[in-house]
Amino acid sequence: MLGLPDHVTALLFDLDGVLTDTAAVHDRAWTATFDAFLRAHAEHTGQEFHAFDPEDDYATFVDGKPRADGVRDFLASRGITLPEGSADDPADQAYEDTTVAGLGNRKNADLLRRIDADGVDVYEGSRRYLQAAREAGLRRAVVSSSANTRQVLEVTGLAEFVEERVDGVTLAEQHIAGKPAPDSYLAGARALGVDPAHTAVFEDALSGVAAGRAGGFGAVVGVDRRGRADALREHGATVVVADLADLLEAAS
Repeated sequence: MLGLPDHVTALLFDLDGVLTDTAAVHDRAWTATFDAFLRAHAEHTGQEFHAFDPEDDYATFVDGKPRADGVRDFLASRGITLPEGSADDPADQAYEDTTVAGLGNRKNADLLRRIDADGVDVYEGSRRYLQAAREAGLRRAVVSSSANTRQVLEVTGLAEFVEERVDGVTLAEQHIAGKPAPDSYLAGARALGVDPAHTAVFEDALSGVAAGRAGGFGAVVGVDRRGRADALREHGATVVVADLADLLEAAS
C-alpha cells in the first residue's frame, strides 16, 4: 500500500527534510552558530580557524539529533568540551561563558529568525502522501528532534494529517534518547498503538535511518534530498526515494 510492504499499517515521519524544507534552514543556522563560536575559540586559543562544514559536519554530527547532542558531538569532533549549562542559558552568551545549552539556544534563536523571515515550505509530494495515507486508513505520527515541531505543523497546515507527535519537547520531558537511538521512533509507535514491525519510518538523516534499523521497524524509507542515497542505505534505509511522490507513483 502506497509503495510500502503489505504488513505496514502505520507511518512515522521525520519533519525537517522529509515533510518540510527546513533541513536547509537548520543547516544554515548551525553553520552560523558554530562558525561564530569557532572564530571566538580560535582567537582565544591562538589556534587556526576551521569552519563548520555544512555538508559533512552537518550530516555526520547534528542532522536529526536533539540540539544538545548535536552541539556535544560536533564540538567533540574538534576536541572541544563545554559545560552543560541549563535550559535557560541566554543565546547571546559571551565566549568565556559559553555552554552546551547556551550554544544550542543561540542556534534555535537563529533558526526561528530565519523561519519568521522566510516562512516554511512544504514538499508537495509529502503533503500528497500524507493525504493519501489518511484516506487509506494508515496511522500517522511525526517523530522529530525539533522543539518547534508543533508550530511548524500548524503554520504549514500539516497538523490535520498527523494523529500523534513525538518531538524535542517530548524527548526532554520524558527523558527519551534521541536519534540514532531508536527510542523516539519506538515512542511514536507506542503512541499509535502499533507494533514497530508493522510500522514504516520516513527519514532523510543518517542518524534517523540508523534509528529505524535499530528499532526493528517494518520498513525504513530514506528520503534523499542531498544526494546521499548510498549513505542512507548503508545506515539502514530499506528503500530510498528522492520524494514521497515517488512512492505514490510506484503504487499506482
